[in-house]
Amino acid sequence: MATVIRGDDNFDTAATLRGIQLGTMVATTSGTSIDFTGIPAGVRRVTLSLIGVSTNASTVHLIQIGDSGGVETSGYLGGSRNSASQGNYTQAFGTAGASDSTPAVAVQHGTMTLTLVNASTFTWVSTWQGFRSNEAVTLDGAGSKSLSAVLDRIRLTTVSGSATFDAGSVNITWEF
Repeated sequence: MATVIRGDDNFDTAATLRGIQLGTMVATTSGTSIDFTGIPAGVRRVTLSLIGVSTNASTVHLIQIGDSGGVETSGYLGGSRNSASQGNYTQAFGTAGASDSTPAVAVQHGTMTLTLVNASTFTWVSTWQGFRSNEAVTLDGAGSKSLSAVLDRIRLTTVSGSATFDAGSVNITWEF
């Protein structure tokens, strides 16, 4: 017997009708981190997209999430890898293997999808798919992180925290 779910049973139909919302593209040509803030309450999926992102030093790109208390820098579970190495991260969601140390000349493209899996514990799961267009390296990863409140910000940064972005752009989309 098929289960029928009406719009008023389990779905916020007003939110469903909003569709995918597009953020504002940000150039990753300076600075050591890029922040997206003001993500609206009720969001259930956020996708961060990197287009040709690189830095001036060898480091791994990281994605951190946060709430009104700020960006969280600990408590992440999961890891990421490339063709040659893999690693676990606790300070963020990684985009390459821990021993990889993304070369300064790397040009990275990809998407990280963040999905809310438990609204009462503000728990998010991440999946990452990427590629370095200048050296034919495939990247992937996954992880989870619980926040103390509703997600409202995402940060792109690096393991070193001091590498400067020098090329590319990044944007987010979100869904209710």
